[in-house]
Amino acid sequence: MKAPAGKSGNPLMRAVGALAVLAALAALFFLIEPGAAYNWIKALHVIAVISWMAGMLYLPRLFVYHAEAEPGSEKSETFKVMERRLLRAIINPAMIVTWAAGLWLAWHGFAFLGGWLHTKLVLVLILSGVHGYLSASVRLFAEDRNQKPARHWRIVNEVPTLLMIAIVILVIVKPF
Repeated sequence: MKAPAGKSGNPLMRAVGALAVLAALAALFFLIEPGAAYNWIKALHVIAVISWMAGMLYLPRLFVYHAEAEPGSEKSETFKVMERRLLRAIINPAMIVTWAAGLWLAWHGFAFLGGWLHTKLVLVLILSGVHGYLSASVRLFAEDRNQKPARHWRIVNEVPTLLMIAIVILVIVKPF
């Protein structure tokens, strides 16, 4: 099937391609200026976290509306496409980059020391568990097997926000 005018290829492949170009440019830069790696990886980590959180906040909101749509309806089918693309093209790659860059930073910047860092890692593990729950929910919605009401998804929508607030406070304030 031919891509529509102005569009080229699969969104996931475009995202992977963009990440590959960024990684190649970063590798080249690190060869030229090795001391700058920490700040560049920190910037990459922040960008990935923002992307991950944007998706984690938007996906449950889509579920709210999807739960109210009649299974098999045109609206339901549209939500299925939106949810799948959001998960595959944004949320999953962003989580992978967040973890990879974050672990590198934790090792090179802090040697995995500090109570704040340990607590942050636990909260990021919990956020990753929420990510897994949302991923499984995308599959359930795709199979028209969602059993949760819209109210459930409104509550779930707040969980990433609360985790994000706690994580940002730990990173900035480093209270312990």
